[in-house]
Amino acid sequence: MSRIPMAVVVFLVCFAAYVAAAVALADHVLGLHWTVQALYFVVAGIAWAWPARWLMFWAARATQGNE
Repeated sequence: MSRIPMAVVVFLVCFAAYVAAAVALADHVLGLHWTVQALYFVVAGIAWAWPARWLMFWAARATQGNE
């Protein structure tokens, strides 16, 4: 299996797990002050991008030599 299909599968599985964890943790944050809630949702909304970026670059590395 090449890197791109593998990266897609890994991304979908890990992103679903990340969303489930973020939603589960959000239940504990909802009773707190609005600034803590805002900070949590900003961080939770952006934090998935760094691992996804790394995964995209990893998958693209395999295709660079095949041009």
